[in-house]
Amino acid sequence: MTQRRNVAILIFDEVEILDFCGPYEVFGVTGKRNGSEPFNVYTVAEERRPIIARNQLSVNPQYTLLDCPRSHILLVPGGFGTRREMHNSALIDWIKERSQQAELLLSVCTGALLLAKAGLLEGLTATTHHGAIDLLKQVAPNTQVKPDKRFVDNGSIILSAGISAGIDMSLYVVAKLLGEQQARETAEYMEYDWQLSGKLENYLE
Repeated sequence: MTQRRNVAILIFDEVEILDFCGPYEVFGVTGKRNGSEPFNVYTVAEERRPIIARNQLSVNPQYTLLDCPRSHILLVPGGFGTRREMHNSALIDWIKERSQQAELLLSVCTGALLLAKAGLLEGLTATTHHGAIDLLKQVAPNTQVKPDKRFVDNGSIILSAGISAGIDMSLYVVAKLLGEQQARETAEYMEYDWQLSGKLENYLE
């Protein structure tokens, strides 16, 4: 039987909605049709209060930084809130600490800025939302930034471009962990037009 993996999705004020909801949907519905449920997905925020995402969507996090269970997969989304959270030492330290315990660290959009601030992108390849490419290059001068990539896989750290690209990355992760057939079944259930171009190893940097 496949190990059930905890997937922690970080949220904060002004987080981009699809950045975290898209991956939440992918991991949340994977395997449900055959009863396997390989992922346990939950949200985590710095404080136990409603988080006001982009366009005033109010979201209640399931956990805080202090009581969040160990996560096999940690996903850091983006949004305009990352410009503020880049300077939040408590959050950056938490990301850095939790990344050492996780099997995979994922970012969507400008979540890459938080990974960069945590010093996790040194010598790696990254991408982000097209509107934040220059900022990522400034924050992570020792990182090879690829604006033309929808997502890049460094092995244990995988980053995607903006917003909807997080869905593609999440389906890729499902394929990487559970096989391409499972990823295609998930995409079909979501009625999402997804195609993996080439073999999984072709995405490794």
